[in-house]
Amino acid sequence: MQARMKNPAMILSEAMPAILKVYDATKQGGVPESTLELVHLRASQINGCGYCAYGGAMVARKAGVSDEKLFALAAWREAPWFTDAERAALALAEAATRLSDRADPVPDEIWNEATRHYDERGLAALVLMIGVTNLFNRLNATTRQVAGPTW
Repeated sequence: MQARMKNPAMILSEAMPAILKVYDATKQGGVPESTLELVHLRASQINGCGYCAYGGAMVARKAGVSDEKLFALAAWREAPWFTDAERAALALAEAATRLSDRADPVPDEIWNEATRHYDERGLAALVLMIGVTNLFNRLNATTRQVAGPTW
């Protein structure tokens, strides 16, 4: 495989620092880094972004995510290893990533469950992580960035 071009945020060099600032800001919301990385990885799986799925798994592992969670992430609803807070974050990530899949993209049921586990800063961190992940996924999938040894 070969990328169509370099990542657009690298070509327009002013973009990458701004995107990374948003990513870094997500770590200021009080959500465990492991949860943020699970959210990143799950959204990347949904979007079919191999570059982010590979890199996300590596970063998640460094953030303390167990192999059991990494291996079962695509089936998190049926796997016993996820906490209720992680499940709420993953449900929010899936809904906010699949905006066109239903008339009410993020139903109150999903949002309210997330509010049971996260305060406003935590919710802000999660929503920003979902957003920045979807941005990276779209940049990387569109330009066919290659997963693997570049990490």
